[in-house]
Amino acid sequence: MTKPFTLQPLLELMQNRADEASKELGRRIAAEQDTKAKLNMLVQYRDEYAERFRQASAQGLTPAGWRNFQEFIGRIDEAIAQQRVVVLTSEQHTAAGQAEWLAHHHKLKAIDTLAQRHLAAELQREMKQDQKQQDEFSARKARSDQSDPP
Repeated sequence: MTKPFTLQPLLELMQNRADEASKELGRRIAAEQDTKAKLNMLVQYRDEYAERFRQASAQGLTPAGWRNFQEFIGRIDEAIAQQRVVVLTSEQHTAAGQAEWLAHHHKLKAIDTLAQRHLAAELQREMKQDQKQQDEFSARKARSDQSDPP
């Protein structure tokens, strides 16, 4: 009879934690991609607005129109700077999630290695026990064959 792996509950706990860490890492990566997409959208919008500003200034702008364009570009630049901070924070969260996932993965791998060693030892023990039983059976049969005259 195979002895159960005494650390099986710990192995299952580590598997659950590794699975949760994987899901969390996926969420963090998605959030980071979202923040980068927003940043790219803001940069693209600023570039488009700056181009409109160049075109309008080539046609001639009033001082008030010039000031409005400049103020709006300033607000877009502020939004871009804020979004860059959000992206940086998101990248840090993703890096922390990767480190957490890696730590859980290493712990799981260590416990799994112990489980595999336990299984291999149990199989080896069972094979020896089976071999012993077969040897005993063969020895009994040989004794039985010797005691029975033909």
